[in-house]
Amino acid sequence: MRLLKTTAALAALIGLATATHAQDGYFAGKTIEVVVPFGEGGATFVSAKFLEPYFEKHLPGNPEIDVVSRPGGGSILGANWFEQNAKSDGTTILFTTSSTANPFVLGQEGVEYRLADYRVAYSHPFSAVAYVSPDTGVTSAADIKNASTPLIYGGIAAAASDLPGLLSFEVLDLDVKSVLGFNGRGPVRLAFEQGELNLDYQFTPVYLTQVVPSVAEGRAVPLWTGGAMEGGVLKARDPIAPELPSVYEVYETMNGEAPSGIEWDAFQGIASVTYAYGLTGYMHPDVPQEVLDIFAETVAAINADPAFQEESQKVTNGARLNAGPDTEAAIKAALSPSDEVRDYLRNLLTEKYGVNF
Repeated sequence: MRLLKTTAALAALIGLATATHAQDGYFAGKTIEVVVPFGEGGATFVSAKFLEPYFEKHLPGNPEIDVVSRPGGGSILGANWFEQNAKSDGTTILFTTSSTANPFVLGQEGVEYRLADYRVAYSHPFSAVAYVSPDTGVTSAADIKNASTPLIYGGIAAAASDLPGLLSFEVLDLDVKSVLGFNGRGPVRLAFEQGELNLDYQFTPVYLTQVVPSVAEGRAVPLWTGGAMEGGVLKARDPIAPELPSVYEVYETMNGEAPSGIEWDAFQGIASVTYAYGLTGYMHPDVPQEVLDIFAETVAAINADPAFQEESQKVTNGARLNAGPDTEAAIKAALSPSDEVRDYLRNLLTEKYGVNF
């Protein structure tokens, strides 16, 4: 009996060692293609290139990471390519933003990709900060409704990355005139600086490098961030700008209670995949769980890497990568809204912003 137990234990150890060895070299000699459905000069491509050497360093087997730009159709073409060509062994990743998620959630024409069915390898927060011109008389988020002049916001397109910002105005019941059609957030920021707009959202890399100096000079007043996840709710202060309240917190301050209702549900879903999980690496639905476990371990190693910590401090004020079951569950929930929320979004975009579906 003792011999049988010893033999069984030895077999188990050999099996564990074999599995560990296989995992240690899983990606050896392989190339992982990271598909970015935008142009090479955009923030998503730049972020993918920023992460590239850290995944090459920490993934088992040290694979080559090949970041490939496949722009077109506001990211729909690249995502459709992934749907048709992605490999299920973990060597093809779709790295994208809410500009890909929103068309899927809204059921826009031309979408062939099944984003909610994909597995989540990793995600990187890409939050945004709302700020206002001091010419409005607003000095903080608490008195945003007391602006001395009409609030004018500028954006690119209502159904794209501007959507969570527009939804935050609905949650907070703000009277905002939205001027859409700019060809990028850079021109929006310039229009703000020239006084053509007085309310803006900028993603944190631009906020930290371009807007913070304006704040220091008294030419911009920061208001709030989209927030960070806490207990499955987008309510906490964003560690990227912890001095600022979240939209959730601003609503609480204004109304004396937590936000709820269709406006909040719509905002939380769209804002989650825009801000809290703003840059996400998706994999084929049939990728082995082993691969997802490898990426979760790799993300932990990257976050602990002093070089990554130093570099990310410059790029995103130290934001860390996310991975694992909780991250995937939150993203999949945001990508699968109720029929009521989806109808609300489509009606709002059609009636208020002239979006055609």
